[in-house]
Amino acid sequence: MDPQQSPDGTDSGISSLSFDESGVLRLVWDRGVDIDAPQAEAAMARVNETAGPDRVPLLIDMATTSSVSRSARAVFARPCAAAAIALLGASAVDRVLANFFLGVYKAPCPTKFFTDEARARAWLAEAADGR
Repeated sequence: MDPQQSPDGTDSGISSLSFDESGVLRLVWDRGVDIDAPQAEAAMARVNETAGPDRVPLLIDMATTSSVSRSARAVFARPCAAAAIALLGASAVDRVLANFFLGVYKAPCPTKFFTDEARARAWLAEAADGR
């Protein structure tokens, strides 16, 4: 299935979703996307579908995300196939979005915000193994 399309054929807001060579599932949002509940639902469904029966480390590149609605944040607070989630951003706005989510909602698995991809990956390797 095309990552840009949700199961009902609407725009999911996802630019790409795939495993990298180290086994990390990487989700990249479209530039400037305003994530709403249907897009959050579609993203979670795609993560679960792609991961299959396994719980996997998930790297979410949110560097170009414009906003995340309250209803989308509630969707993201539900468990999914992720064993651990690293939120990768690039700006103070990204950090505020991530910290707001982490402060208001209980994340379904270990979740942390990073601006450095190498640190995010190192943390994911440890957190996904339950260390």
